[in-house]
Amino acid sequence: MTDLRTHAAEIAEQFSDHLDVSADEVEERLESLVSEYRVPVDEARRSVVNSYLDEAGIDRDELGGGAGGNEQTLLNDIDEDEQWVDVTAKVVELWEPRSDAIAQVGLLGDESGRMKFVSFTTSELPELEEGKSYALGNVVTDEYQGNFSVKLNRTTSITELDEEVEVGDDSTSVEGALVDIQSGSGLIKRCPEEGCTRVLQNGRCSEHGNVEGEFDLRIKAVLDDGTEVHEVIFNREMTEELTGIELDEAKQMAMDALDTTIVEEEMRGDLVGYYYRVTGPTLGRYVLANEFERLRDPTDAEELLIKARSM
Repeated sequence: MTDLRTHAAEIAEQFSDHLDVSADEVEERLESLVSEYRVPVDEARRSVVNSYLDEAGIDRDELGGGAGGNEQTLLNDIDEDEQWVDVTAKVVELWEPRSDAIAQVGLLGDESGRMKFVSFTTSELPELEEGKSYALGNVVTDEYQGNFSVKLNRTTSITELDEEVEVGDDSTSVEGALVDIQSGSGLIKRCPEEGCTRVLQNGRCSEHGNVEGEFDLRIKAVLDDGTEVHEVIFNREMTEELTGIELDEAKQMAMDALDTTIVEEEMRGDLVGYYYRVTGPTLGRYVLANEFERLRDPTDAEELLIKARSM
């Protein structure tokens, strides 16, 4: 069976309870997008699924993975979005949701590593407990900028396990001089739409257009160990711990200066030139900081900035 035929059969099965659609019809639509319009297969599949969702008048989380069941998948083996899979995992950590639309958000872990999960309020699912292990049936994979996650939806089955799932250690440790803080650091705004965490550019989300946005803190730092550079992301919690600047204080700084970039500049002056050891999981090209340690006295910050900007 060709790739397009396989995708067509899966889509037709997913919509079998909602629309009278055949695999032949789906394959024809996919073929048109891929062959005539040169659309990548994954994007073509997404477009066709979205059009059928509109036609059926249903939300994505009302769409199951199909009657044939899903493949039991290790988290680290997930490499496609919009796939319906079953996972067995431990809730490693829960985070505070930034939106009322999100019921729970955090990290799942299994023997292969860790991955972000999101459960939406509208799905009305039982809450997962940190430290407990679950068999999760019919979750859907998601991808943003090369980073994968799983979304629990109203069709997801949740079974608490008596035995604890062993979580593999996929964290890495990097150290070096913090030579630069990249654009998009400091006080930022994120899209408030359900399930979207994209950072706004000039008040605009790349997917949802112009939105009000919700304030957040982060740092995208570059560490240079003398041989190679490492890109590190500090989330709000880690940014507040690293800089001593909390979100409310950052918002007040920006309000007083009528400029949000003052927060980034304040952080840059305090951090660039110091040596750090950072530990956390790797997602794409980034190390996500879970722990950090300042190592030595600052070096010549101006020299390091010149080096960083020449890369």
